[in-house]
Amino acid sequence: MKRKTWTENETELARQLFKEETEQKAKEEPSKTNLNKLPNPTGWRILVMPFQVKEETAGGIIIAQETLDRARAAVQVGYVLKMGPLCYEDKDKYPTGAWCNERDWVIFARYAGSRMDIDGGEIRMLNDDE
Repeated sequence: MKRKTWTENETELARQLFKEETEQKAKEEPSKTNLNKLPNPTGWRILVMPFQVKEETAGGIIIAQETLDRARAAVQVGYVLKMGPLCYEDKDKYPTGAWCNERDWVIFARYAGSRMDIDGGEIRMLNDDE
């Protein structure tokens, strides 16, 4: 049996059809977002994603891994992804209410929280008073 070879146009058409079908399925099916895949903080914990240091300069120079690791450890600014149900509920400690909300940028201590490596970076689990 002789196998048919596709022309470039037929191959491109097949790719486009596959892409359209994949996009249509993604619209129809409720998929888990990356945020839903992250752990949920409990109690007074806050899930924060530290600012990501670029791995390559605008000129195309790749920064050494050791330098990147040092820069990541020194980062003290992060984006609040999720908050536990008891965050800022202590009225004695926080009489004016919450200091931050989800989707806010916050400043935290250099070595605060528990670090967790994920695909594409790191997240930290902080207490609401850190």
